[in-house]
Amino acid sequence: MKFSINLAQQYSNVDIKSIAKDELLKRIGAQLGAVEDAIDWSQKFDGVVVAKIIKCDKHPDADRLNVCLIDDDGQNNDVSRDEDGLIQVVCGAPNARAGIYVAWLAPGVAVPSSLDTDPFVLESRGIRGVVSNGMLASMSELGIGDDHSGILEIETVDAGREPVAGEPFVNYFGLDDFIVDCENKMFTHRPDCFGNLGIAREVAGITGQRYTSPKWYLEPVKSEISANLPLSIKNDVPELVPRFMAVALDNITVEPSPLWLQTSLFRVGIKPINNVVDVTNYVMHLTGQPLHAFDYDKVSQLSDNPEIFPRLSNKGEKLKLLGQKEIELSGEEVVISTDRQAIALGGVMGGADTEVGDNTTKIIIECATFDMYNVRRTSMRHGLFTEAVTRLNKGQSPLQNPAVIAYAVKNMIELAGAKQASQVLDNISFDINQMTERQVEVEIDFINQRLGTSLEADDISTLLENVEFRIEVGMLDTSVLKIFVPFWRMDIQHPEDIVEEVGRLYGYDRLNINLPLRPAKPSSKNKLFDYKYKLRDKLSRAGANEVLTYSFVHRDLLKKSNIDADSTSYHIRNAISPDLQYYRPTIIPSLLSKIHSNIKAEAGSSDNNFAIFEIGKTHRKGLVDADGLPVSTDILAFVVSADDKSAENHRLGTAYYLAKKYLDMISVDRAGYNRLDSIIDQPLYALFAPGRSAIIHIDDEEIGVIGEFNQQTIKKLKLPQYSAGFELDIEKLQKLVGTNSYKPLAEFPPIKQDITLELPLSETYESVLQGLRQKLLQASVEHGYKHDITPVSIYHQGGSVHKKITFRIIMWHPDQTLTNDSVNKILGDLL
Repeated sequence: MKFSINLAQQYSNVDIKSIAKDELLKRIGAQLGAVEDAIDWSQKFDGVVVAKIIKCDKHPDADRLNVCLIDDDGQNNDVSRDEDGLIQVVCGAPNARAGIYVAWLAPGVAVPSSLDTDPFVLESRGIRGVVSNGMLASMSELGIGDDHSGILEIETVDAGREPVAGEPFVNYFGLDDFIVDCENKMFTHRPDCFGNLGIAREVAGITGQRYTSPKWYLEPVKSEISANLPLSIKNDVPELVPRFMAVALDNITVEPSPLWLQTSLFRVGIKPINNVVDVTNYVMHLTGQPLHAFDYDKVSQLSDNPEIFPRLSNKGEKLKLLGQKEIELSGEEVVISTDRQAIALGGVMGGADTEVGDNTTKIIIECATFDMYNVRRTSMRHGLFTEAVTRLNKGQSPLQNPAVIAYAVKNMIELAGAKQASQVLDNISFDINQMTERQVEVEIDFINQRLGTSLEADDISTLLENVEFRIEVGMLDTSVLKIFVPFWRMDIQHPEDIVEEVGRLYGYDRLNINLPLRPAKPSSKNKLFDYKYKLRDKLSRAGANEVLTYSFVHRDLLKKSNIDADSTSYHIRNAISPDLQYYRPTIIPSLLSKIHSNIKAEAGSSDNNFAIFEIGKTHRKGLVDADGLPVSTDILAFVVSADDKSAENHRLGTAYYLAKKYLDMISVDRAGYNRLDSIIDQPLYALFAPGRSAIIHIDDEEIGVIGEFNQQTIKKLKLPQYSAGFELDIEKLQKLVGTNSYKPLAEFPPIKQDITLELPLSETYESVLQGLRQKLLQASVEHGYKHDITPVSIYHQGGSVHKKITFRIIMWHPDQTLTNDSVNKILGDLL
């Protein structure tokens, strides 16, 4: 946001220009926002003076050149003159003529437009045999505009007074300006500071001066209706456009703006177009509220009735914007429309079909407040970043709109010869009284305790009243302040906002640097955070490496993992990168994308196997909380992989069981497994191989999935065949399993016994294991025994209808030595 000191002074009741520039920059940087750049325009015009052309003759040896004699009132002593004291300058501008006042650059002066690149210093030199002392400059050469069609003519109407030969050119058109470019991000929560008035108010506040906004801003100027043009408005999307205003103007003459207006816009980075567009941009820069001007006749041709209104676009609808760019709308944008077609992209850019042109004689000025999130999404969707977007996506106050549109009408009357031809139409869809009467009550101690200050009620009142807050001290309790929030301060909602405001205006550098007293009692631990730390520690000690991947993934990665992005994942409309389009519903694909590159990097190694894990959040499409917001789930994802050579050399066995070893190691020995034979009802498990994966559950509650990956995923992601992994819901895991605590070693020797069971092939290992565990648990409850059970082998001879499963059972008692009889009795009960 570029802040003009001259514009601030023009609309200010306080003396801003007298503040030293270095001090001003220091204050703004410390108490308002980071300063990106500061431009002293007055230095650009050193040596440039106003001169009057006394005589203008054709060059004797060039048809397109003129030889001018100019009067600078004798200000320059280093240039040759004729007997009348006039200076000779050769000029090729077609508008050069006697009697006009111009900007003269003497020999030795640098051309202003070249100062930012390679300064070009003028000198006296011959042009076709005639000596030219310097040059007469155009707006382009002076660096105050783009017009280079002729030399700049300084007229009384533009300068605001009669030009004087010999006077420094910088004294005209507000060119002795100082521009402060503040970083936009510093004002994200301050929409009022995207207007010159807003920053001027803040500068007054941080320098201890009491600011009063211009009368036209506080009390809208009413213009007389002197013409008649039918116009009506309505609002089809009040939730997205809380206020929509419009007015019709007749008798418009479109022409270049006065030089003071052109230069005012140019200094703050806005390109002058014509007087109509320039007025809307000028008022926008002052107030932060964008406006748009439509050609009334063109609107009438595109509608059965001269009516404009905001609505949602239709999917597939086309709109041609200013600059002739055509976009296809998605159905989510707000457009300004007639009853036949869209004519502007709401809050972003006007349309080409209703653009103000040289032949425009009637206009409609629209002033509206748009939902800032919709504006931002629309801007990102179509790649349109305009001055209007910069301001409207911060949430401008709808209460300033009447003053803004009224001031625009006033300037149109003065600068374009306009006549107001309709009432100012106003469609409001919010409680205006509730927004107008915003109050915040705060105790003085509440402010002082948080700032470490000892400010009195008068001190706080002065700071806030300097920036136009209204303060009332409580009648019964003088320690309480009732603060009336001005309508442009959309960011003030809570007492804490007042604390921040007082601290900023008082000066953070003046606050006591001693830390406030706080109790020494430690804060309670975050159990989930601690549990994640323990999971990390266990997996790391077991040889796994933690990785950190983006929470956003490419659609292609989900597709390669056999996961349907449209049904499972949230699409990011304003993705920071084309590769990060979707919020991941599962972490496993992110880990799988890292396997091939790591396996390839260690190709040829005899130990090319590794395990990686990640702890992060996932969002699954369709899962929302009570407020309708996406539910985030804390997930632990794990993948183990090895190339064929390493898997064979190290006899790693089946990848599934290696993954399960890690799973058991992190306290999931209570887990049960239901084999996953189908993925139809489990879209997020579609990357696992049916029959070689299982759903993990504890006490009948599903907590995750484990398994090897299907051949489609292995092929597309170039995974080794030896790959498996699991994914767990950490909160469920913590609730159902918790953290293992230390258990002392048994004092009495344990008894180990292997048992082999011959079972039908249809009997699953899992069902047998759970049955044995249940019986052992019953014995533990009855007799106090402790136990552990692990698988040893599963044997099946080809052609047999039976299989043999061997388990190793370890039993001990914490208080006595077990006897063979007691153990045999328990084993007998098992069988």
